Amino acid sequence: MKIISTNIGEKTKIRWKGKEVLTGIYKYPVNECLTLSIANVENDNVIDRKYHGGKDKACYIYSGLHYPDWKIKYPNLDWQYGMFGENLTISNFNESEINIGDIFKLGSALVQITQPRQPCFKLGIRLNNSNAVKTFVNEEKPGAYVRIIEPGKVKTGDTMQLIEPKIDNFTLTEIFHFIYNATENIEQIKKAIKMPELAESCRNDLIKYGKLSV
Repeated sequence: MKIISTNIGEKTKIRWKGKEVLTGIYKYPVNECLTLSIANVENDNVIDRKYHGGKDKACYIYSGLHYPDWKIKYPNLDWQYGMFGENLTISNFNESEINIGDIFKLGSALVQITQPRQPCFKLGIRLNNSNAVKTFVNEEKPGAYVRIIEPGKVKTGDTMQLIEPKIDNFTLTEIFHFIYNATENIEQIKKAIKMPELAESCRNDLIKYGKLSV
């Protein structure tokens, strides 16, 4: 796998239900290296830190594999990498083959997969279609948040190399499916929340959606 685009967010004001809302989902390709630090991508604009950034979700990755299908679905958009709010667009990134807890060498950084991305209304605004969030959920190709184990720099052309697999953990696709189909997957969710590498916010959502008492 290789980085095919590095993307930085611009602070953008949008309207939602009659109110003005700030968002950092409008990310665009840049030519310079990005620095992955413990809590965020340096110089990126992260507005809502309840859901983005922090040690469990310092950087968001999305796959270049998915762009052709999205372009067919929404052909009238000005398509470029970063459209899904990702900091890094990665070639051949397949969520069904990547497990929670997998550790990768990414540029000069060391990162760990923590959870799939859960979309909110801002994705629909970014793609100019209110149905885009539902489509994103149904596609089950969510990309991934990562934890930065060792800070470092990344640039276009750098590789993403698996260093330490967690073969007994659930994949990104499986966790994403459990989130949106929780009542049908209670036993799997009980196992999933025991994965120490899983992001805490994702664990809490699985507990809530599965109506578990822990």
